[in-house]
Amino acid sequence: MAKRKSGILLHLTSLPSGYGIGDMGPEAYSFVDFLKASGQTVWQILPLNPTDTALGDSPYHSTSAFAISPLLISPDTLLKEGFLQESDLPSVDFPLPGFCDYLAAKEIKEAILGRAFERFIERGGSKDFDGFVRDNAHWLENFALFQTLKGKFDGKLWSDWPREYRDREVDAIASARQELAEFIERVKFYQFLAFSQWRLLRDYCRGCGISVMGDVTIYVNYDSADVWTHPEIFDLDSEKRPRAVAGVPPDYFSQTGQLWGNPLYKWDVLKNRGYDWWLSRISHNLSLYDRIRMDHFRGFVAFWEVGAGEKSALNGRWVEAPAMDFFAHVTKSFPCARIIAEDLGVITPDVVEVMRRFSFPGMRLLIFAFGGNMADNPYLPHNLRNKCVIYTGTHDNNTIRGWFEEEITPSEKMHLLRYIGRDVGPQEIAWEMIRLAMMSVAATAIFPMQDIMGLGSEARMNRPATPKGNWKWRLAPDSLTPDLARRLRLITETYGRLAG
Repeated sequence: MAKRKSGILLHLTSLPSGYGIGDMGPEAYSFVDFLKASGQTVWQILPLNPTDTALGDSPYHSTSAFAISPLLISPDTLLKEGFLQESDLPSVDFPLPGFCDYLAAKEIKEAILGRAFERFIERGGSKDFDGFVRDNAHWLENFALFQTLKGKFDGKLWSDWPREYRDREVDAIASARQELAEFIERVKFYQFLAFSQWRLLRDYCRGCGISVMGDVTIYVNYDSADVWTHPEIFDLDSEKRPRAVAGVPPDYFSQTGQLWGNPLYKWDVLKNRGYDWWLSRISHNLSLYDRIRMDHFRGFVAFWEVGAGEKSALNGRWVEAPAMDFFAHVTKSFPCARIIAEDLGVITPDVVEVMRRFSFPGMRLLIFAFGGNMADNPYLPHNLRNKCVIYTGTHDNNTIRGWFEEEITPSEKMHLLRYIGRDVGPQEIAWEMIRLAMMSVAATAIFPMQDIMGLGSEARMNRPATPKGNWKWRLAPDSLTPDLARRLRLITETYGRLAG
């Protein structure tokens, strides 16, 4: 029988640190120690890609599907590795508790990383850096140039750059690479630091018996190195602007749907090319994580297409994608890949069939389990199958306590308390739901850290269809106490999910 597992969902930015947001420094290693002490074997994170303050610093809106955000680089680790000296660090730390301050973090880390780059140049570079650039040239060269040209043209959309740069004319690109060589090298160096620190952290996870689950977004930003470099695989007009954009129709999260605004893929072009860009992207992510969650999985089967000029997602249509052929290529190229399908929302039989055909586990959220008919609700523990991942909730939901205090309907509350078998209050509900998930037959159980701590809606990570105020929650220092680890370890052991 397959080993039962459990773990915690916590993004790196939510860790404590003295630099505005969480990063890959000492607190990340302390969190891995907590996972090990509490008997957990999975750490789920959100995408590591660069974020944009203009887009709310969402990890799901990035300038690159391949790069890692330099904001996640730990100055403390750079100091330990000799890239910095004590005098290079800020004299005043940001407040540790509370929420992320992305703007402040960007300002201070740009200064710190700039100094690290100067020291690196003074030393004459390194063979490790040269090897990283060579191994990642397929995406790094264009990303570094894209970022540098964004600076040169005052942050404008790439489609608003002078035509020769917009269209990547050979002479213009060659000239830019020569003229802006130092700035391009700087971007590459920051990526070298980010990937180096991530690999060290992941190696530490492996040594502690922790597997890392990463998140692969289905879409990329229009204003990204990916679309600028590969416009032929995206649905763009003659001026290289989106002809239509991505979203979802009205659902649990929004009465008008969600208008994401990402450019859509030309699946016919991708199919003719053997899905080369997607296979490269999946290969890249499998090199970073032990298992990957494919976000918005139903969009690989059929996607919601909305005209580029629409103000909401209401006036869209479903368009079929070649899911069977695509995932046949994926599983042939990566036969041992552990892929989890984010199959939340309204899931049609064709989506279920694709998941069945390729044996992709889906997701089940307890926060959805107590509405409707209790006999056949697919999210209830007694209706689950082994091949799934059960969650109390995800980063897109309220915390369990917040849901219980603010969102649960009288009918849902009656069903929930009847299912638990006793009356419980807001302070107890999160751990009661954790117990239900732990005792289920689901092969893997994952819990947002906010639920482990029993926090309310003030600790919510994201409110879908709300552009501001998201992705800011942070774990307070000294929250990962021995008592909390023991409590989690005991319930993990009780339901047969303890690390071997």
